[in-house]
Amino acid sequence: RDLGAVRFSIDEWNGRLFFPDRHPTSDFNWFYERVQRSCAQMRATAEQVLEAGVPVIFDCGLTDRKERGIFYDWADGLGRAVVLHRLDVDAQTRWGRVERRNVERGATFELEVTRDMFDFMETLWEAPDAAEMAARNGVVAERD
Repeated sequence: RDLGAVRFSIDEWNGRLFFPDRHPTSDFNWFYERVQRSCAQMRATAEQVLEAGVPVIFDCGLTDRKERGIFYDWADGLGRAVVLHRLDVDAQTRWGRVERRNVERGATFELEVTRDMFDFMETLWEAPDAAEMAARNGVVAERD
């Protein structure tokens, strides 16, 4: 809000487009394919927003360097600067926030995240190193 930017949230997009149709046995590959499709469409839509002179924010997790690289390449291709924001809090604190969101189901709630889902995503997380943060104007926050 402070930036006057348009936020693109993967949870919002997938929550509306795909989660209602998922089967209880849907696995990570089912979700991942849809995440990729949503992110591609978010980038395409964001191009129009950027052309209108409005900044964009992607709230997409971007769990590893490869995933972040897709967005970096896109931004670089458009000649746009990236400011990478990283929330640096421990797993226990993050899980506590997820539990609270699961219970409160506030305005931004899209999907209940189980402990198994959280733990699985923790195994995929690859924090950006100092070089990546420097190259992408990185900002580290210890709270949200």
